[in-house]
Amino acid sequence: MDRPLDPGQPEAAAPPGAAEPPVLLLVNLGTPATPTAKDVRPFLREFLSDRRVIEMHPLLWRPVLEGVILRVRPRASAAKYATVWLPGQEADQGGSPLMHGTQAQAQMLQERLDRAGVKVQVRVAMRYGEPAMGKVIDEVLATGARRLAVLPLYPQYSATTVASIVDVAARRLLAHRDQPELRTVRSFPVSRPYIAALATALEEHWGRVGRPQPQRGDRLLLSFHSIPKAMHDDGDPYRAECEATVAALREHMQLPPELVRTTYQSVFGPAEWIGPATIDTVEALGREGCPRLDVICPGFMADCLETLEEIDQLNRETFVQAGGGEFHYVRWGNGTPGAVDALEEQARQVLSGWV
Repeated sequence: MDRPLDPGQPEAAAPPGAAEPPVLLLVNLGTPATPTAKDVRPFLREFLSDRRVIEMHPLLWRPVLEGVILRVRPRASAAKYATVWLPGQEADQGGSPLMHGTQAQAQMLQERLDRAGVKVQVRVAMRYGEPAMGKVIDEVLATGARRLAVLPLYPQYSATTVASIVDVAARRLLAHRDQPELRTVRSFPVSRPYIAALATALEEHWGRVGRPQPQRGDRLLLSFHSIPKAMHDDGDPYRAECEATVAALREHMQLPPELVRTTYQSVFGPAEWIGPATIDTVEALGREGCPRLDVICPGFMADCLETLEEIDQLNRETFVQAGGGEFHYVRWGNGTPGAVDALEEQARQVLSGWV
């Protein structure tokens, strides 16, 4: 919980040296500490208690969350996390793929900006779990930093993701009398380096396995995380930004329209979500005898449960069992140069005038 400002306790003055470099905070969704029900449960509780994610009134939602979901889902989710958890005992070897991918991006971005003489401190935070956004913000402000830029690792804006991150940053500053300058990145769905990063991943993949042949039925699926249809209907621009990404990529790569399908994944609960659903499309293509299906997830900057388990395991199995041929999950984010190119562009824009 955010620490309220106590008017009776003067806040310690910032160290003289407003010459402290600005801080760029890369924020991803988050991950449990370990793939166990014990650690998955608090992670899910925090995630599913976010009013930006679940808009139902807490008095109605909490009994469902505590009485049903958190009794059943942690164990099932932990088993899924275990299938994608990286091996190794050391922090730089094993653990969450999302954490590894995000940390790799931060390290590479810091190195690039250092080489370019851009004085900035790049930090990683998570919206849910550790390192918690609020704690990281407190830490950097304690060093005397007075310029904070927040870069959510979501190319497409949604209130469920980007707005939730901005909410946390703003609420955390309520605890500080001497507030820093705050800037945020909204989204970058058609950024040239971002589109180029997706295109490079596809071209490199096709260089290894051959280009798809749409005339024989090969297909390329661009799978984005879904959101509830009610949120879309109430004005969330997420779907429009996903479609803008698809259009920009098709134009950049001159992809034939019959090759590309846009779908939405990671649906849960009984409510209606925007579609078509990835899993349904994959199964239908398998039944049609699609000889080869390539899947890329443009909305995920780092690999995670939704890409490595849901797409590369569950959807692969669904496609093959339905009668499909080859299935390829195309990785693109993490610490790849293209992904860092996209982040560097956003970093330079949001830091403009500070560095």
